[in-house]
Amino acid sequence: MRAEELTALRGLRLFAGIAEATFNDLVAAGYLQFFPPGVTLIHERDPADFLHVVVEGMVELYASAGGRETSMELVRPVGVFILAAVLSDQVYLQSARTLTRARVLMIPAERVRRWLAQDAAFMSAITVELSRSYRQAIKALKNQKLRTGAERLANWLLVAAEAQGADSVMIDIEKRVLASYLGMTPENLSRAFATLGPHGVAPHGARIQLTDRTALQRFAGPDAMIDGIE
Repeated sequence: MRAEELTALRGLRLFAGIAEATFNDLVAAGYLQFFPPGVTLIHERDPADFLHVVVEGMVELYASAGGRETSMELVRPVGVFILAAVLSDQVYLQSARTLTRARVLMIPAERVRRWLAQDAAFMSAITVELSRSYRQAIKALKNQKLRTGAERLANWLLVAAEAQGADSVMIDIEKRVLASYLGMTPENLSRAFATLGPHGVAPHGARIQLTDRTALQRFAGPDAMIDGIE
């Protein structure tokens, strides 16, 4: 593994404060692999054999039932999934697939649980990560329950524009994936974009120009209790 990748991993909340021996053993036991787009990494209902760390690229977590499928989370570098299943030695509640070419470190679940019992700093970091994940899940649920589709899209655009540091947003995923992530069909996503037109949103393919961010903020009603990053 390249030095800059080790540094990025070491800076991850889960690994930042743990003992050097713990970190070195976890990384040494892992498998770092490249995957092309569209590869399913895990299936829901399968035993949680590995903790996955996204080093490069983007991974979609999704779930299915009754012939329907929905996007749950988009994991970017450097991010982990799915910690709760690994710690409890349970099955995965979500599936995961690569959206882009991705580099993923897979750490054996048994090794994670072993060091959890031996390294107090690792246990503390895991507690914090689980707390963060829980709070983020509650915010996602509030977003779905308390907002219309157009309001969810408006707030997603505002957050994305802030992250990209521009008055436009480049959508780097397929719009059908974005629609599913926001709890909409592709048709409803198109209608939501049309609804946002009078509020300063002008789509140009994958690039969305925000011509009046103040108007968009008025419509979106951003709320740190929903939109704030944990």
